Amino acid sequence: MRTLTKPARVLAIAQLTNSFGDGAFYVCSALYFTRVVGLSPTQVGLGLTLAWAVGFLAGVPLGHLADRRGPRGTAVLLAMSTAAAVGCFLFVRSFGPFLLAACLYTTSQSGLAAARQALLAGLVEPAQRTRVRAYLQSTLNAGLAVGAGLGGLALYLDTPAAYLSVLAMDAVSFLAAALVLRGLPAVPASPPAAAGEPTLAVLRDRPYAVISALNMVMLLNMPLLSLVIPLWIVQRTEAPRWLVSALFVLNTVSVVLFQVRVARRVRGLRSAARLARLSGVVMLVACAVFAVSAAGSSAWLAAGALLIGAGLQVAGEMMLASGAWEISFDLAPADKQGQYQGFFGAGTAVARMIGPVALTALILTWGVPGWLLLGGLFLAVGLAMGPAVRWAEGRRAAVRPAPAGALATPVTVG
Repeated sequence: MRTLTKPARVLAIAQLTNSFGDGAFYVCSALYFTRVVGLSPTQVGLGLTLAWAVGFLAGVPLGHLADRRGPRGTAVLLAMSTAAAVGCFLFVRSFGPFLLAACLYTTSQSGLAAARQALLAGLVEPAQRTRVRAYLQSTLNAGLAVGAGLGGLALYLDTPAAYLSVLAMDAVSFLAAALVLRGLPAVPASPPAAAGEPTLAVLRDRPYAVISALNMVMLLNMPLLSLVIPLWIVQRTEAPRWLVSALFVLNTVSVVLFQVRVARRVRGLRSAARLARLSGVVMLVACAVFAVSAAGSSAWLAAGALLIGAGLQVAGEMMLASGAWEISFDLAPADKQGQYQGFFGAGTAVARMIGPVALTALILTWGVPGWLLLGGLFLAVGLAMGPAVRWAEGRRAAVRPAPAGALATPVTVG
């Protein structure tokens, strides 16, 4: 991608700005909540699970708000409310206030994701949205990597002041992102629903709901790298513990270098569905390779298997993301991108909510059979994506024959 117009560049700058703080926050948050706030790991897990359940419910209404009030202003307000939520974390010292701040954080994050997607849909012509979204994802991962390095410094210092500095930096990064987003062109708000038309039309769009559910299952790969594989390495393999960091670096660098290239393979709904199907195949192979890492007593063989598995996993992740972006944008009505993106993006909240518990129980309890069962699930869902997309295409042709993207302003992508 050689050239981007100003709106796409501004979106990328906003994404990069808050990703620095997020990367540091992700690395340090668990230790901050347990060592500084004084919560137990069980309280942290329960609080975040409940909070992401609230975030899941908030995505569609806040996406609808972005449609009705304009995605730019909504995104700015939600970036500011995210900053406020992170700021609240600086002062909580018990479970109740922590839970309230966490609910504000997840609600703001879910709504901000929907508003940003609607903003992208309104500023970028349909044919280029997936490529621009891939560029934003690459930018995001680059910022997360730098932020994680800063978070690592705080972990090394291991002082309350260091952890508090990380949270303050994250709050400031969201305020800075809000300021950057204000520099974007305004996208016209959508008109009110016509008489007899449901306000939240996405809740009655069954094909889109099925596709969103399939994508949600595929997103269960999210906790693999952050939680399941580190525990697998420690409990079931002979691989060195420092490999956890190496796998994170491999994932992050791969997305930075290759996400845009993978997205170039998407040329419409059919190619997007094929890429999602291929993602299921690759995820199955990755799970099988991860299972092999527990065989034998050689640390080198275990490490090699884990590196290969992680490479396959990130390849499947990038394929899925590219296909899912195209599908979610293309099948959403142009005047309802906010609520549709909020519904589709709710899969992230669900994956964060149930993924850690479900996958640790499946993999760490069942071992190799658990890996194979998970891989089979990814394969089945990937294969189901094509028929679901064709069903949604047929419904769109019958209900909404006009092409999506009427609000788009062209962006040039090389």
